[in-house]
Amino acid sequence: MAEIFGFDAYAPKEIADRVETIGVTKAHLPLNIQIVLGVLAGGFIGLGALYFTLVTSDASLSFAVSRLLGGLTFSLGLILVVAAGAELFTGNNLLVIAWASRRITTGELLHNWLVIYCANFAGALGLAGLVYLSNHWQMNGGAVATQMVKIAAAKAALPFAEAFFKGVLCNILVCLAVWLALAGRSIVDKICAIVFPISAFVAAGFEHSVANMYFIPLGILLKDQVPAVAAEQLSWTGLWWNLAPVTLGNIAGGSLMVALVYYFVYRRSAER
Repeated sequence: MAEIFGFDAYAPKEIADRVETIGVTKAHLPLNIQIVLGVLAGGFIGLGALYFTLVTSDASLSFAVSRLLGGLTFSLGLILVVAAGAELFTGNNLLVIAWASRRITTGELLHNWLVIYCANFAGALGLAGLVYLSNHWQMNGGAVATQMVKIAAAKAALPFAEAFFKGVLCNILVCLAVWLALAGRSIVDKICAIVFPISAFVAAGFEHSVANMYFIPLGILLKDQVPAVAAEQLSWTGLWWNLAPVTLGNIAGGSLMVALVYYFVYRRSAER
């Protein structure tokens, strides 16, 4: 297949095979391992969000430059997940390929999603607490804190439908980033494959449930430090109001519009 595609990477059909096999492995990981790797992934995505906030807090940057640099820096999160090893809920929507191939059950699929989702939340929330206690937000004369609260308040105020569809678009790109990373054979291949889809979703302002598990709690912790920013809807209720549609959108985008499409193209025909 390498000769056909002209480069040293796995072909799309080979990627589908790998995603299915990896999905079976992920679904059968011991519970304690799933929890630890899920907590790590939540923290890793939070680090990408921290990097994004730091860069975009510079008011001297133009809109386009700020979005581009913010997207590139946020890519750190998925790079750490893929290269260092962790379990991310949005990426695990690709387990639907193994489910559609009947290699894992519906119960195993939902159990993995629930455990990883909760573990991601714990990791992201833990990082938010560490960042708050570190006073990192005081950098750039407090502009970092202002940017953190602005981001969180905007997310908490999103209408349900808008948050849902932004979640769909987000996880199409996230799952494509994971898909492309599995095509690579080296760490450089994987990083290059991740950067463009992730930077695109961040620059476009789409919604990632695990990132929001970091952004919104940190904004809640900091809103009293930045009274100039209107943050009436920034609360724990606002967090759930955001996470519900964004999570559903992420599942629809990753599971239906990436995993099931590639299952139909590559795995269904192979089964026949």
